[in-house]
Amino acid sequence: MKILHLLGAVFLLSWGTYRTTEAQQLCGQRLVSSGVMGGQDSQPGMWPWQVNIRSQSGGFCGGSLITSKWVVSAAHCCDSTLTPSNYTVYAGSYNLSGTNPNEVSITVKNFIIHPNYTAAENGSDICLMELGTELNFTQYIAPVCLPASGVTFPTGLPCWVTGWGEPAFNVSLPSPVTLQQESVPLIGSQDCNNYYASHPYIKDDMICAGNVSGGKGSCQGDSGGPLVCAEADRWFLVGIVSFGLSCQQPNYPEVYGRINGFLDWITSSIPNVSANVLNVTFTGPTPNTTATTTSTLTTSIPNITNSLTTSLTPSVPNATYSATASSIANITDSLTTSLSTSLPNTTTSLATSLPNTTTSVANYLANAVQNTTNSVTTNLPTPIPMFTFTLIIVYICSFSLPS
Repeated sequence: MKILHLLGAVFLLSWGTYRTTEAQQLCGQRLVSSGVMGGQDSQPGMWPWQVNIRSQSGGFCGGSLITSKWVVSAAHCCDSTLTPSNYTVYAGSYNLSGTNPNEVSITVKNFIIHPNYTAAENGSDICLMELGTELNFTQYIAPVCLPASGVTFPTGLPCWVTGWGEPAFNVSLPSPVTLQQESVPLIGSQDCNNYYASHPYIKDDMICAGNVSGGKGSCQGDSGGPLVCAEADRWFLVGIVSFGLSCQQPNYPEVYGRINGFLDWITSSIPNVSANVLNVTFTGPTPNTTATTTSTLTTSIPNITNSLTTSLTPSVPNATYSATASSIANITDSLTTSLSTSLPNTTTSLATSLPNTTTSVANYLANAVQNTTNSVTTNLPTPIPMFTFTLIIVYICSFSLPS
């Protein structure tokens, strides 16, 4: 009998270890092909942590699965005047109308609103929902990873926001109301503060993302849903859809609750979520070196040429056209050699990405040479006749000859 008890204990311990390992393996990972990203409609299983939350009063919000029994959403999605059983969480959803063979619905057992929450624009817009029963992870239902508290998020990092919200202000999604996805870049806190200068809403526990020209991002019905960013094929919950001025308006990017700003509160409320809290270093967007090189050349070449034109005109009053042209040509060759040495890949990059740059620079220098020559020629003194010049030389030499 003792042997049976011992075997049972070993089995339970192994099962618990397996479940923990399973959660860690599934955190932020897709188990289905991601398909083509970039369109509006997502694909089943692309965002397996995405849930939708519905209340009996007709409320609708998004949320993210962070363990098999807990969901994180926005505080403004949790009405403290309602009992938890008024809310139902739907996981594995894809289309809101029609059949969803991978969908599971579970009644909420309890929810916890952040103690500092008063209104979305005041920050602390986060709510934790405990499910009545534990979810089984599938290729369509899985938790997202949480970034550790010290993780930083580079400006311009391409991330994704998902949900069933309005594609535009007061415009509903058409049937079958498919889960939407949108790529949005992260926006630095200082830039976001500048955009919202007349509305000082941005707090330390917020993060901004979106297209500042408008037309892309979250909208009504997306509240509480995830803003996720990937690193090494693992997805991390970076923000919770919180608020924006109107919907996808220019110069007012969407504002999200920054998830790792609440990490201490989350882990104290849900101790076993720590298995899904990971350190990560986001590499950020790839710098646009071609654009930088183009900008540098566009700015520097005219300045160099103008400088040459200015300096050559007064300094070589007796220069001839051929001398000026030769000097310019030598300087141009020197510049080309210098640029090729200091920017090893410039020649290849320019040949591929900037096909018209060489012609433009050549034309520009040719015009500059012509202008410089004309300027020098205009300012040259009247040539001395050869006969007069010869007499002067003979006269000078006569004083130096021995008597």
